[in-house]
Amino acid sequence: MPPIAVLVALADPTRCRIVEILRDGPQPVHVVAGAFKISRPAISRHLRVLKQAKLISEKKVGRENRYALHAEKLKPVAEWLAQIREGAISRQATLPAKSPAKRAIPKAAEPSKAAVPAVKTPEPVVVPLFKQPKETTPVPPVSQMGFDF
Repeated sequence: MPPIAVLVALADPTRCRIVEILRDGPQPVHVVAGAFKISRPAISRHLRVLKQAKLISEKKVGRENRYALHAEKLKPVAEWLAQIREGAISRQATLPAKSPAKRAIPKAAEPSKAAVPAVKTPEPVVVPLFKQPKETTPVPPVSQMGFDF
């Protein structure tokens, strides 16, 4: 069975890079965060995911938190991937070699002509888009504030 928790934790490029940083030994959080152009809270969330998968641990040393990689937690992933790889290689060895000759693609049958139904189409109805304006008597302009000048 695949080690899903570890694979999910490693499914993010940032978390993979954190694992690479911690590969050389325990590092304080400011060293880990300094390798990225993202906020410290975002780094903390990534570290929390890796801790939940038990890939890393946190240890308080003085005033700083140091994170350490548990490389032995990657062993089940490596074993599972090796099984997948070996199975695929052995299956490829037992398959017959593909011939370079092209296979003939069967031609499709000629489509039959369907009978055209004898249906009369109605004449199109023309609907005017705009109504014709009604003739109106001109309205005299209204004077401002009732004053006639």
